[in-house]
Amino acid sequence: MALLWKIECYLRRTDMPPSKFGRLAVGDPRLVHDLRNGREPRQSMVERVESFMERHAEPRR
Repeated sequence: MALLWKIECYLRRTDMPPSKFGRLAVGDPRLVHDLRNGREPRQSMVERVESFMERHAEPRR
């Protein structure tokens, strides 16, 4: 499953802004913007992002 698709689902589920997600997950507020524009993440970043989403799975408020 593509990383961007997983992130988009997470953002909808948690109502988290993309810049906040990038900042919290990997310290890069432009992460989601860059992924939407074709950035290809390295495997280590994919693992960090997926780990963040697993640890911070919040229900929608």
